[in-house]
Amino acid sequence: MLRLILRRVALSVPLLLVVTAVTFVLQSLIPGDPARSLLGPSATPEQYEALRQALHLDQPVLVQYRDYLLGVLHGDLGRSIFTGEDVAGTLAVRLPVSLSLIIGGTVLALLVGVALGVMSATRGRALARFVDVFSLVGGALPNFWVGLVLAAIFAVALGVLPATGYVPFEFSPALWAQSLVLPVIALSLSGIATIAKVVRDGVQGAMAQDFMRTLRAAGVPRRVLIWKHALRNSSVSLVTVVGVIFVASLSGTILVENVFVLPGIGSLAVTATARQDIPVIQGIALAFTIVTIVVNLLVDISYALLNPKVRVS
Repeated sequence: MLRLILRRVALSVPLLLVVTAVTFVLQSLIPGDPARSLLGPSATPEQYEALRQALHLDQPVLVQYRDYLLGVLHGDLGRSIFTGEDVAGTLAVRLPVSLSLIIGGTVLALLVGVALGVMSATRGRALARFVDVFSLVGGALPNFWVGLVLAAIFAVALGVLPATGYVPFEFSPALWAQSLVLPVIALSLSGIATIAKVVRDGVQGAMAQDFMRTLRAAGVPRRVLIWKHALRNSSVSLVTVVGVIFVASLSGTILVENVFVLPGIGSLAVTATARQDIPVIQGIALAFTIVTIVVNLLVDISYALLNPKVRVS
């Protein structure tokens, strides 16, 4: 197990380098200039060049990237060009908001998706067809549109939940939960549809296996066959899908957080990209990459726990 973890961690180092390098190059190709945006059209050429030098924007991209990597190795992600705030500190404040949304959406998708999948596999064709249609519709509907519809119904029409804003958990756990209900549902819809279909197909396939017939003939209760044996038989596929949904939710938060005005990394990414705030963009890309690496590592560990053959591969 330890060898598996060390190997995955070692493989993640080149990934971090590639992601940061690609992000650095791509943001340098975006039209516009942060120095020009800061000074405005009335600035003199001398002021413009002086600010570019102060921000090190006059240096080649490779030199800027080298300096950025040296800063990261020393724990310094730089400061925002526009606000002057420390990027690491900003991410530390905003990351818990995004993680609360992503983890909540993934857990909700897992619970509802598994329940729908098991019921559709064991309770007739009508429910199975519903899951097929729900999977198609849930995967096609944009999460930001779902968020707008939910806000219009539950916040504007019914007034039972807040439409925008975020309350920190330490301030009020109840208000924190209320502020996340609608965005979590909006973010989890496509995940629910995907998990329900995967679980339905996995349980149906497992129930048709010879060992299940043997257990059934031995008098094992039906609920034990379904929830212990059939569901466990499809657990590897389920873990894979959950990992993919979690990583996909990182990009989904960008739109959902803007719809519900949540102060997370997703909304920060939109603002930083519009301003061409290079240190913030780089910090967000690095944070998203690290979260992706951690999730993939947890998925690999889950594989090893579910399938002992993985531990020696």
